Amino acid sequence: MKRLLQYLTEYKKECVLGPLFKLLEASFELMVPLVMAAVIDRGIQNRDQGYIVYMCLVLVGLGVVGLACSITAQYFAAKASVGFAAKVRRALFGHIQSLGFTQLDQVGASTLITRMTSDLNQVQNGMNLTLRLLLRSPFVVFGAMAMAFTIDWQAALVFAVAIPLLAAVVFGVMLWTMPRYKQVQVGLDKVLGAARENLSGVRVVRAFGREEAETEAFQRDNNALTRLQVFVGRVSGLMNPVTYILINLATLVLVWAGGLRVEAGAITQGGVVALLNYMAQILVELVKLANLIINIAKALACANRVADVMDIEPGMSESPGGAGGKAPAAGGLSVEFQDVGLTYRGAGAESLSGISFSAKPGETVGVIGGTGAGKSSLVNLIPRFYDCTQGRVLVDGQDVKDWPLAGLRAQVGVVPQKAQLFSGTVRENLLWGNGGAIDQELWQALEAAQAKDFVERKPGGLDEPVAQGGRNFSGGQRQRLTIARALVRRPRALLLDDSASALDFATDARLRQAIRALPYGPTVFIVSQRASSIRYADTIVVLDDGRAVGVGTHEELLEACGVYREICESQMEKGRDGQ
Repeated sequence: MKRLLQYLTEYKKECVLGPLFKLLEASFELMVPLVMAAVIDRGIQNRDQGYIVYMCLVLVGLGVVGLACSITAQYFAAKASVGFAAKVRRALFGHIQSLGFTQLDQVGASTLITRMTSDLNQVQNGMNLTLRLLLRSPFVVFGAMAMAFTIDWQAALVFAVAIPLLAAVVFGVMLWTMPRYKQVQVGLDKVLGAARENLSGVRVVRAFGREEAETEAFQRDNNALTRLQVFVGRVSGLMNPVTYILINLATLVLVWAGGLRVEAGAITQGGVVALLNYMAQILVELVKLANLIINIAKALACANRVADVMDIEPGMSESPGGAGGKAPAAGGLSVEFQDVGLTYRGAGAESLSGISFSAKPGETVGVIGGTGAGKSSLVNLIPRFYDCTQGRVLVDGQDVKDWPLAGLRAQVGVVPQKAQLFSGTVRENLLWGNGGAIDQELWQALEAAQAKDFVERKPGGLDEPVAQGGRNFSGGQRQRLTIARALVRRPRALLLDDSASALDFATDARLRQAIRALPYGPTVFIVSQRASSIRYADTIVVLDDGRAVGVGTHEELLEACGVYREICESQMEKGRDGQ
């Protein structure tokens, strides 16, 4: 929580003025019982209508001034809490962007979404209530007790007994509920993770008829969360009735003691009414304080969860200088793998081991292998999405760890395995590759990616709307648009991670031919399951269970690599069967 408080520094004035105006409002509220006592003892007892009217106007004045103070306090509290939450959300999002893929894989997308939405909203509400009520409620409680002692100290002893009992109930419930609310948020993470997983994989769930099983699994997690929330809610709900019971018992004692004191002539009837009003004020404020403490408990638990994410250190360090000081060169990048190994954090075995090969500027490298062989892991090491745990990856003769991340990734165009488009227009999606590209460059990239024809047929052309995730385009169209987005950047290295799997063979061939003809001659890495897609690559890397079992040209590997020969023969047989 202390880490987050630094984002309140710009709102010091609001953090002071908000509670201050609330205390002013409370001060005017504490005067009301005294005015009522004067009305009873002097106005009503003496049948002085003029005095009664005058004191009623005083009450109206106190109400108006108190309302103005309350509105002012709400303004400052809202400004501070909303501004604070906005700054924390911005900083949290920026911090998440700085995390490596390893940290993102560990934390999970659903957890991060919960931190940025539900948790931060709870922190914002808790901050607002804290600024308005944290000082006001205790001030009214102890102020009412002090005012009661000025009226009659013997009758006011009831306050001295009731307030500690009420405080014990309130703080006892708070200390019990705080850790439980953290458990509730953890359960919420689990439910959101299950929901997100099922929504993103709904086609797979339905294809395998797993609707009932997934529904039951979700229901178990949801029911566990519900039971915990209900249990914590019941304990928290005890606070109001218990406080009401104690206050009402104190009121009964106060009426009895006040009656005796009035009969003895030690206190006036107006004084008893004032004492009862102060007891009612204490009741209202303690109920507010009880609810405030519950909200603060939730907010603190959520703030600690947000701070936990902020405390995650980015897994990738950048060396100053190095390759970043070089002027950008023309042509492709040279890439060299030197005995590279990769073990994902928490994994039981290496995903890659002993990988060694090199690619000269402008060459095409094909990467092929069975499912889970490590193809995507290999190309992800070039832009430093992950760091190798053994060996070195050299780009233009420099270790990738010596490159500033922004400088390295600015020269690499990545087309991920899953084609991802963003809501907006075709133009806006392409400009992700290069924000300063003109229309001519966009059309050139679309033409090279074999996407120009279907974009031209769209009514909006470059301004054709794109639904979230590109749902209004087919799988092949999405893949071609993501390739065009990478080409707009004019990268020195182009990584195609199985990005043509939805294309037919003829379109795939035209795409590869267009990429080879690019005037700026990028170094191209093609990850594919199809032998035909990488057949004409200058170098082919064959992976099997994370190891490079063959490196060479198509002809060399057919002679020397059994795994590659088996892949080619199996695909040729499938082609004959299809014919």
